[in-house]
Amino acid sequence: MRDKALRVLYGLLIAATLVYVALPSFVVVITAFSDKALLMFPPSGFSLKWFERAITYEDFRKGLANGLIVTAWASGIALVCGTLAAFAIERFEFSGKRVLESVLLSPLVIPHFTLGVAMLILASEFNIARTFSLVVVCHVILVLPFVMRAVYVSLKNIDPALERAAASLGASPLTVFLRIDLPLLAPGLAGGWLFAAILSFNEFTATLFVTGQRTQTLPVAMYTYVREYADPTMAALSSMLIAATVLFLVAANRWLGLERILSIEHAR
Repeated sequence: MRDKALRVLYGLLIAATLVYVALPSFVVVITAFSDKALLMFPPSGFSLKWFERAITYEDFRKGLANGLIVTAWASGIALVCGTLAAFAIERFEFSGKRVLESVLLSPLVIPHFTLGVAMLILASEFNIARTFSLVVVCHVILVLPFVMRAVYVSLKNIDPALERAAASLGASPLTVFLRIDLPLLAPGLAGGWLFAAILSFNEFTATLFVTGQRTQTLPVAMYTYVREYADPTMAALSSMLIAATVLFLVAANRWLGLERILSIEHAR
């Protein structure tokens, strides 16, 4: 009875935590359907006009296009670099290995504000314009640890006997990587890219310092809008972004299996 009561209490605690975390998003979604040009909860009426404004607002459309460009480049580069780094750290022993791993994973503990200011100072020192290249480099640094984590976990789940068997049959290291490792790494690669894309697209703090008027992404455009207006348009746009993120994660869990990416299934 005591164990059963503890399980029930634990379940209630998790449910309460999830409700507490999701409650602000729920309020934002409800507010987006208000018929008044004021942020009200609960809304006094129902309207979709703020969703229409969010879709047709020019700065949001440009920000979306810029964000997709940055996300495509940043997630692609981070996928390649993160895969190579994870493979080197997992499979090889070399001097400075732990230092390299710590440096690559440091964006997990360094505030994005600090990184954004550092990138801005660096660009100013070398007279680098705030172009898409600067934004992409900043995003690659931020999302690289998540790609490394996903690929590293997938590498841990690969049975070394498969690689040894292929090598014993005469396969070269490159052939082993392309024919054995790469197919088995597919869930981790796809999951790492997906997380990198979501994080890059939604990144705001560091992006604010490295973007200009022509390169501002959607989160930066949203920040600019909030400084000038106080209507439910932002709530409508945020609701669409929440829905898109949820769909991406559900799709990833359905076709990739997030438990295969976020945890090590087979301990060695």
